[in-house]
Amino acid sequence: MNAISELYQSLDREVGKVIVGQKTALRLIVVALVSEGHVLLEGVPGLAKTTIVRALSAALGLEFRRLQFTPDLMPSDVIGTQIFDFQQGKFHLVQGPVFTNILLADEINRSPAKTQSALLEAMQERQVSIEGTAKHLPQPFLVIATENPVEYEGTYPLPEAQLDRFLFKILLDYPSAEEELTILKQHRGDNAGLSELLRSVDKVADADVLRQAKEESMSVSIQPAISKYIIEIVRRTRDDENIQLGGSPRASLYLQVAARTLAALEGRDYVIPDDVKELVFPVLRHRILLTASSEVEGLGADEVLRVVVNSVPVPR
Repeated sequence: MNAISELYQSLDREVGKVIVGQKTALRLIVVALVSEGHVLLEGVPGLAKTTIVRALSAALGLEFRRLQFTPDLMPSDVIGTQIFDFQQGKFHLVQGPVFTNILLADEINRSPAKTQSALLEAMQERQVSIEGTAKHLPQPFLVIATENPVEYEGTYPLPEAQLDRFLFKILLDYPSAEEELTILKQHRGDNAGLSELLRSVDKVADADVLRQAKEESMSVSIQPAISKYIIEIVRRTRDDENIQLGGSPRASLYLQVAARTLAALEGRDYVIPDDVKELVFPVLRHRILLTASSEVEGLGADEVLRVVVNSVPVPR
């Protein structure tokens, strides 16, 4: 099992030319990319959410577009629309930013639900419907959305159906003091300096490499006991007293798919319980809805999930 491990190491090296730290985020993004899942990045402004996606796109050599979500953004601004050409006397399609390999949906929770939902079909079916006609999107297709914490002014909570389309929700935290000092040494702080760093990123993969990595992950074996372990964790989120809405069967499926990819990234052709335990939080934290009483008590999704995971016997 080498393709995914080599891919991750190469991307880590190239993205590291621009980004200091955020190793866990990059690791999970690579797992999502190979698993054909989408990623939601949450963190306060200034944590390089946009920059990490730009650097990753450069290292993959894939087409990249960025769409800034705002309160007045319309669904047609996302997927495109039919425009009438008076010279030719017919309609023609003007493609929206969604027609790309990697779409950065920046600050996705600054737009209302109607605009956010324009991505639903694209994320699930890899196609969009414009004027009743289905248009297939380029392959591979990955949405990496960024959002500010919902407590920030001018943000809208993402609908449950939208959240469920994301394989992972990754929480970005502040860098350590040492990492922040490295950032000050490495970055000049202006756009020209950032552009220069991004130009230093070499292309180390392409769509064929990603297909090979995907095939490798699908060949990873998973024992029935591990599958039952996954199911038991997800099912207990449906019965926990602190959780109003637990994980769906899609959550179980996504957790298994991602665990296979993570195992391959670690150089194994089989899944172990630690793979599942590492991925429970990014897979489930945005799929559960806590009760009002647990929120009043100050409990967070990760705290509740940690109790759930610890209550499930680990298969031997």
